[in-house]
Amino acid sequence: MSKMTDRISTSSAAEQARKHYESEQRSKLPSIIAPLASAGKIYPKDHPLREGKIEMRYMTAYDEDILTNTSYIREGIMLNRLLESISLTKFDVSDLSTYDKDGLLIYTRILSYGAEYNVKVTDPKTGNELERTIDLTKIKAKPFTLISDKNGEFEYKVNDVNLKFTFNIDKIEDVSPSNFCKLVIKEVNGSRTAESIDHFIRYQFMAKDSKQFRTYYANNAPTLDFTAEFEGENGGTFTAGFSIESDFFWF
Repeated sequence: MSKMTDRISTSSAAEQARKHYESEQRSKLPSIIAPLASAGKIYPKDHPLREGKIEMRYMTAYDEDILTNTSYIREGIMLNRLLESISLTKFDVSDLSTYDKDGLLIYTRILSYGAEYNVKVTDPKTGNELERTIDLTKIKAKPFTLISDKNGEFEYKVNDVNLKFTFNIDKIEDVSPSNFCKLVIKEVNGSRTAESIDHFIRYQFMAKDSKQFRTYYANNAPTLDFTAEFEGENGGTFTAGFSIESDFFWF
């Protein structure tokens, strides 16, 4: 039994030594301080992300393996694993809001492969689709002025009902209005139970008020500004939105 214990102890020590060595080597790589789109306001006061910034290192060829890991891609966790690998600030990536994650991935792309990125936009005068190159460093966060409480939540009043909601969410796609409200509303008149929130949404939250709340949410979310000025076919310029595609980390 003692021999088995010795082997386990030796294995554990070797693993700790390996992790220490890897951490030491990675700390020697160049890094930057990347600001969060939310300025950290959407996280609890005792959370490391509340500072509104994290330290990120440059990617190496070893980190590129994460981008081609079929298991990570299949499970939809590739980008989370990449951020875990290159973040020198210690935090749980699952705590990261989709708004801040988008911004950090742009910083990652700039540090790894440069700031130039090819996009497709439509010329409003000709209606033709154009290929243009943008400078990713020009993408900025929209002003975020709301004030949060100690939990990183925000207040909203509907008639005589006081709500608290969060921007600290994962990406929301194709959800109904009621499910959206269930995801973001965390408190109704002081009650934080799922039953109280569901009862309010189901029986008290009128459609007009719900729509106003969702509009308020969208207008105040700590998003990035994905618009830029492009040269048109006839030599003039126009402003248009653009999207980040699946080739973001590839050429």
